[in-house]
Amino acid sequence: MEEPRKDLLMQVEGMTCQGCVSAVTKAVQRLDPSAKVDVDLDHGRVHITTCAQSLEVAQALNAAGYEARAMTL
Repeated sequence: MEEPRKDLLMQVEGMTCQGCVSAVTKAVQRLDPSAKVDVDLDHGRVHITTCAQSLEVAQALNAAGYEARAMTL
C-alpha cells in the first residue's frame, strides 16, 4: 500500500539562484519522483507534497549541499 502524501515545509539555507531551485527539486524528486516542490528563494523555504518523511527529505537536501530542517505548517 502506498504511503499517504503529506505537506512538508522545510527551512533551507544556502539557496541563492534558479540553479539552487533545480538542485533542491531534483534532490527531493530522487526520493519521490511524484513529489510537488515549491521553492521560495526569498524566504529560504521549500513546500513539498510527498509521501517521503521529513527526515528523509532533510537528509537528501543536506547531501545536496544545503542545510535543511523541517518547519511546522
